[in-house]
Amino acid sequence: MKIRVVKEKCAGHARCWAQSPEIYDLDDEGYILDHDIDVPEGQERAAWLGAKSCPERALVIEDYKKDSAA
Repeated sequence: MKIRVVKEKCAGHARCWAQSPEIYDLDDEGYILDHDIDVPEGQERAAWLGAKSCPERALVIEDYKKDSAA
């Protein structure tokens, strides 16, 4: 699973980090760092929750398989 970061959409709400701090790294001002994220195996559900919590849709889930979130 991969999370594509659309940095220009990030408004610094930090909701992704609040949901999944082990997945999402923020800069000192609370904005997502500008790099795509390769989600470690077993962390797919946490990554999905963080991405879906973003009101700006700055995190795009790629290669997500529903059965891996169980």
